[in-house]
Amino acid sequence: MFSIGQISRQTGVKIPTIRYYEQMGLITAPARSEGNQRRYTNRELERLSFIKHARDLGLSIEAIRDLTALSDDPDRTCEDAHRIAHNHLGAVQERIEKLQRLEAELSRIVAESDSGHIGNCSVIRALADHALCSDDH
Repeated sequence: MFSIGQISRQTGVKIPTIRYYEQMGLITAPARSEGNQRRYTNRELERLSFIKHARDLGLSIEAIRDLTALSDDPDRTCEDAHRIAHNHLGAVQERIEKLQRLEAELSRIVAESDSGHIGNCSVIRALADHALCSDDH
């Protein structure tokens, strides 16, 4: 059995976040000691590690909820888990493409030479007038 502090240290999940995951139903509310302290089992430790890794990969709480529900049914096929991961991968790829467009635009703006005065600053002009941008980012 683990205290909330122990499980926090082992997983790298902050104590308020553990409580939040309990409230969200992502992990079951643990048993309590005679002193009313939360006492976690290896199952909660493993589930919390799963959630932490999924969050580190950017999965939403809803996707994690679906994946944890799937993991509770070991005889089920992996099709739904793959679909969730595939959809998330697509969203990540879209964000990367958008960030690459933003990077290119910011690099272009920063590379423009200025007179050194804010009245003629390319950064200020570009931010004030989206039409000066090279594409629709």
